[in-house]
Amino acid sequence: MKRRRLAMLDVAVVGAGPAGLAAAVHAADAGLSVLLVDAGTQPGGQYWRHAEEREPEGGAIQAPAGQHGWKRFVGLRARLYAHESSGRLTYWRGTQVWLVETGGAGVVLHLTSTLDVPGSAPAKLPGTESARRLILCPGGCDRQLPVPGWDLPGVLAAGGAQALLKASGTAAGRVAVVGGTGPFLLPVAAGLAGAGVKVAAICEANSPAGWLKNLRGAVQAPEKAVEGAGYAAALARHRIPYRVRTAVTEIHGTDRVEAVTMSKLGPGGAVLRGTGRRVPCDVVALGWGFTPQLDLVLAAGAGTAVDVDGSLVAVADARLRTTVQGVSVAGEATGVGGAAMAVAEGELAALCVAAESGGASAATAALGARIATLQRQRARMRAFALAMHRANPVPGRWHGWLAPETVVCRCEEVSYGELCRAHDELGAADARSLKSFARPGMGWCQGRVCGYATASIAAALAGRPFAGPTAAEDLRSMAKRTLAAPVPLGQLAAMVPDGAAPPRQQPLTKETDHDHR
Repeated sequence: MKRRRLAMLDVAVVGAGPAGLAAAVHAADAGLSVLLVDAGTQPGGQYWRHAEEREPEGGAIQAPAGQHGWKRFVGLRARLYAHESSGRLTYWRGTQVWLVETGGAGVVLHLTSTLDVPGSAPAKLPGTESARRLILCPGGCDRQLPVPGWDLPGVLAAGGAQALLKASGTAAGRVAVVGGTGPFLLPVAAGLAGAGVKVAAICEANSPAGWLKNLRGAVQAPEKAVEGAGYAAALARHRIPYRVRTAVTEIHGTDRVEAVTMSKLGPGGAVLRGTGRRVPCDVVALGWGFTPQLDLVLAAGAGTAVDVDGSLVAVADARLRTTVQGVSVAGEATGVGGAAMAVAEGELAALCVAAESGGASAATAALGARIATLQRQRARMRAFALAMHRANPVPGRWHGWLAPETVVCRCEEVSYGELCRAHDELGAADARSLKSFARPGMGWCQGRVCGYATASIAAALAGRPFAGPTAAEDLRSMAKRTLAAPVPLGQLAAMVPDGAAPPRQQPLTKETDHDHR
């Protein structure tokens, strides 16, 4: 029997990836009324992305190709659906939060359907939902660095290449080069090879010796060594070359990718002259780690800082509370650490909310003990994540690979040369100024792809290190958006009460005109 819907729910969770799925399930387990909002049509997020038709009713324990932690996912999903059926949990699929209002007795989420296609919107989707507490679990996305030719068809983010395999079993090409840095390159290459693609090479910009300098953190996750050994065996089985201190420094082709130039890197990522080698291929998968999606974190007004990998992350305490009252955060937004850490953080955030709201009074002592256990687990996994980031940094001198005509912002077709001219001729000394004068980050993606690169270039042009408060401000200026998702104008107009004058519109400037689309 379904429960009567409450006017204000106890907790709203945004995102149904590993962190959000765990947060929603554990909050409902603890007796809280829960709202779960996710842009996808099924739970799992990008990590547990899968084709729905592959699974028999009830869910298959056998993992589809390329999946890890599938048994855990199936268990969480079953509990999610059980809570939804009981009425304890409301789950809005195919839905985005485009505005967050905080303050007062709780939070208000403004909702819109993910796809503006007839019949795609969830039935009876309300314009707003209210909750006493909010847990943001927005996940992350591939961090990209521009390289000459990266705008050719056939160039994908490493995560994009893997997503095609997971969701549809589609291989992006016949001969691939995988480049960037970090352990994620290994499953991408192994997945492509398993799908019949010849992987000509993996180009790892750093050296495995970097792990030796961070052994204390590396040994905190021994299960990762087992996983890594499995990938090493797959590389050997498919005879995939693994090139260290090597990067894809140019991509060649006319109408699509035809080849890449792989170059050896010296200290700091500078290209060593005479080491360039041309390798034929028809697909390139590039990945420089991941960076959190902070649209809603910034919209809520929560504090942010720069993590050791150069990403902007949400500031959170040991109970995953942000600097905004009533708003918590879990998963990649606190610092990229992988799915296992995201699941632990999701449960931790939910149980802390339950403890603070009295939603688990029947087991207060057990709840406190579980919270302490999760905090220790999180500290262990966080230590491994820090070691991983320090062993696989973005090369500090990657800007030297760029040519003046290299496109940095693909939406607005802004080249590296135009950014340099904005600095040299117009005095743009930071990312905000570059955005104003040259327009990177003002197109359709609103800086989600080029934001990190533009902020890094701004620091390099100004001759300052890309770190600390100045870097944080550069990244914030590229990440903050007026609206967190596209929304119909009619929905904006509906926010004005009948008979009331609409709010005074600020004049559109070169910096804000695209932000008001």
